[in-house]
Amino acid sequence: MVQRIVEASRIESLDPSAIPRLRMPERATIFATRAARLRQLADASNPISGYLRLMAALADAQQRVLAHFNAPMPSRESIEMNQRHSMPIVPALTDDRDPAWRDVLFMLLDGIEAAGALTPALAQLVARLRALDAAALDAQADAILALRFAEIDPAAAPLIAAALQVVWTDLASRIDMRDVPYLDTPGVCPVCGSVPVASIVRVGGAHEGYRYVQCGLCATELHVVRAKCTNCDSTKGIAYHVMGTGDEPEEEKTAKATSAPLKAESCDECGTYRKIGYQEKAYDFEPYADDLASLTLDLLMGDAGFRRAAPHPWLWPEQQEGDR
Repeated sequence: MVQRIVEASRIESLDPSAIPRLRMPERATIFATRAARLRQLADASNPISGYLRLMAALADAQQRVLAHFNAPMPSRESIEMNQRHSMPIVPALTDDRDPAWRDVLFMLLDGIEAAGALTPALAQLVARLRALDAAALDAQADAILALRFAEIDPAAAPLIAAALQVVWTDLASRIDMRDVPYLDTPGVCPVCGSVPVASIVRVGGAHEGYRYVQCGLCATELHVVRAKCTNCDSTKGIAYHVMGTGDEPEEEKTAKATSAPLKAESCDECGTYRKIGYQEKAYDFEPYADDLASLTLDLLMGDAGFRRAAPHPWLWPEQQEGDR
């Protein structure tokens, strides 16, 4: 069967109700798929190949923990209230976060230790995390979820974020997508209220040719028309950037840009970018993994004067809140 990509102008003319608005995470495979893709991307030419393999071990641990984890689901009353107020159905920024997330963290630490993935520096980090009390761990979780950069420990943040991902991915995988409200705020996950990490143009079935942004916390995917910025919703000043174009003729640059499975989509209106992948060009593309593995493209976009719309939860830069 010949795959067909629906162009942005065509998408805008379609009945929006015919487009699947959400893709909920596949509980049985979400983290295992991510781990497999990270290992695939961790080739010798990748400057962070060692880190990608470590994160693959972490994703494997996430999948094992998720298989036996069930967080308390929101009440019907809570769901209906959030629907009425167009609020995320299970908001990440909450005062009553399930304390079991800390148990998940320690299970993930056990998992990467068992995988033999610990360097001396990582072993010290794991020991430091195990020594923190509940208040200190919760303070780090709050800072990560609220993107309060000055309060975040960049070394510990990926492991803490991974534990929070297990909790909210568990919730998202069990929520009826028909209960998920529409939000008035662009660029925010309607399930947990977190920000997307990257987007993917999918192939196959009901999702054929449509672009989805993947939440960096609960892995829910939300349909966003390709003619719009996924950060500010603008349709002006959208451009695409790829690696590997230099002084070659314009025809060659155009050919590379057309065939690239991963691009950075920039917006002149808000000055940000977010990566986009095309499953027809790389069927195994996984937004979270491919975003992490393409650090060189981030450097290119920084040199071009654009900033990330949101940090990758497993790669926290040393920066101040005003740099976001």
